[in-house]
Amino acid sequence: MSAARASEDDYAHCQALVRVADKDRFIATLFAPAERRPHLLALYAFNLEIARIGEIAHEPLAGEIRLQWWHDCLKGGDVAGHPVASALLDSVQRRGLALAPLLDLIDARRFDVYAEPMATLAEFESYVRRTSSALFGMAARLIDETFAADEAADAAGLAYGISGLVSVAAAHAARGRVYVPADVLGRHGAEPGDVLAGRSSSSVTAALDDLIVGAQRQYETFFALAQRVPTPVRAAFLPVATVPLRLRRLRARQDYAQHVVELPPLRRLQAVLRAALFGFPKP
Repeated sequence: MSAARASEDDYAHCQALVRVADKDRFIATLFAPAERRPHLLALYAFNLEIARIGEIAHEPLAGEIRLQWWHDCLKGGDVAGHPVASALLDSVQRRGLALAPLLDLIDARRFDVYAEPMATLAEFESYVRRTSSALFGMAARLIDETFAADEAADAAGLAYGISGLVSVAAAHAARGRVYVPADVLGRHGAEPGDVLAGRSSSSVTAALDDLIVGAQRQYETFFALAQRVPTPVRAAFLPVATVPLRLRRLRARQDYAQHVVELPPLRRLQAVLRAALFGFPKP
């Protein structure tokens, strides 16, 4: 793969995008080694671009075209005029970041552009691993390519991704999307149509509670593994510090099938900063 070096403006664009749309990760990059920050920001800006395709594409074909464009860029296509693509490919070349997880993340996001419900828990966990866990793993490798981050990244991504998807289940339903696995819903006598209808029944709540329990277990696993994460690499995982806060907020409410559960920005900031200074909060 050959690509022209990205400009300072390309990286500045990535920084501005992440600062606005992913504040947790923007703050986290401030604790990463200075020479690695631009590459982290390029990765996070790419993630934002891919994640928003399912939100802005009104038809599956439009979403597929956008995802295919990114796939072609990573395989050597023309990125001229696209600052995020230019910065990402520059970072891939300069930091030796593997293309496979980037391409797999794009492929996983194809689920976002269709209205088909998530069928099984295994499919759901695979989606979270290929998106959320993969992102933590790539960020860790950008900071220190010698650190074996796979286990920590897997647990971090599952804890962060599952809790996040539960908290925005109502927003997804409003767009005709159901990420709650159909087999988990069926276990409690519910179905995807109940989620789409915004029914806050005991059956839907019980299914969501199952996912919350799973996120809690994954955070416990991550917390144990985090003790061995080198201080510089910790910056890649700092957003996970918001998981206990989100889980407590979800448990305190019983209407999260009908309403998005948001975390106050100041509380999120405090969680990330405390983790950076004192370590991750206990489960």
